[in-house]
Amino acid sequence: MPGLPRPITVTPAHSHAKKRRRRETAAAWTYVSPAVLIILGLGVVPVAWSLLLSFQVDDLVTPSRWVGGDNYAALAQDPHFAQAVGNTVLYTVLYVPLSILFGFLLAQALNRRIRLIGVYRTLVFVPFVLSATAQGVLFSFILDPQFGAANSVLHHLGVSPQGFLTDPAQALLVLVGITLWSGTGFCVVVYLAALQDVPPSLVEAARLDGAGAWRVLRHVTLPAIMPVTAFLVVWQLITSLQVFDLVYVTTKGGPLGSTTVIVYFVWEQAFKNFTAGYGAASAYVLALALLVVVIAVRLLRRPQKTVRKVLR
Repeated sequence: MPGLPRPITVTPAHSHAKKRRRRETAAAWTYVSPAVLIILGLGVVPVAWSLLLSFQVDDLVTPSRWVGGDNYAALAQDPHFAQAVGNTVLYTVLYVPLSILFGFLLAQALNRRIRLIGVYRTLVFVPFVLSATAQGVLFSFILDPQFGAANSVLHHLGVSPQGFLTDPAQALLVLVGITLWSGTGFCVVVYLAALQDVPPSLVEAARLDGAGAWRVLRHVTLPAIMPVTAFLVVWQLITSLQVFDLVYVTTKGGPLGSTTVIVYFVWEQAFKNFTAGYGAASAYVLALALLVVVIAVRLLRRPQKTVRKVLR
């Protein structure tokens, strides 16, 4: 009859295709489910549990007690946490720009065809491969105030012995130096890849127009590698804000708390002082700081993208 919808007929081919899609979906979930369970078990669940823990008083032994925002209020008045934040900020302010600057300069020097260039690049990158624990053990021996090789060399040069990791005025700066020795290699490798992707035609055109080395660097090379620089800024910021292994192996947060950073403070509160809720609250302060950093970098990059679209 006119006006009535026609009945939908299910053909054998349609039914077969539907069953095949169901089998493929089931097979896909079978393969993916172990990874999903691992992500949930080691990622999502701990994050949610630690968030709840940050609003409780918990010593990891007795039953926890809900205290609301008291842990966060206590953090705002804790001088040790303020010291840890200050140490972390100073470490980050020194490490991030210096590692990126040295990485770029070394990449510029290694971005050429000279004899044994592969050896030089390898030597620059090798320290990055070493674990922070190995670096800490190595430099603990080298910088030992009494028996270390560093003070032995200084003695032969007529310089008085230094405290290095045992001096509150030097310890954090020494840690920055150690991480620069190891972390700059990563920036070098990333910048090398970026420099080799700079279009040679742009460089050649700038030189034909009479631009010197500085103008080519400023108006061609730096704008071309700006996305890579933004990536390295975010990466190095996250790395510096999460530093822990090197501090744990070398100074244990000392002397006099001069190298206590936020992550070490979190570990100390949770597993040394057995105040897990307080440690979880400080961890979420760090997570919020990381989120703010990432958002700020993305907002700073947005005007540059808008300008590029307008120029195109």
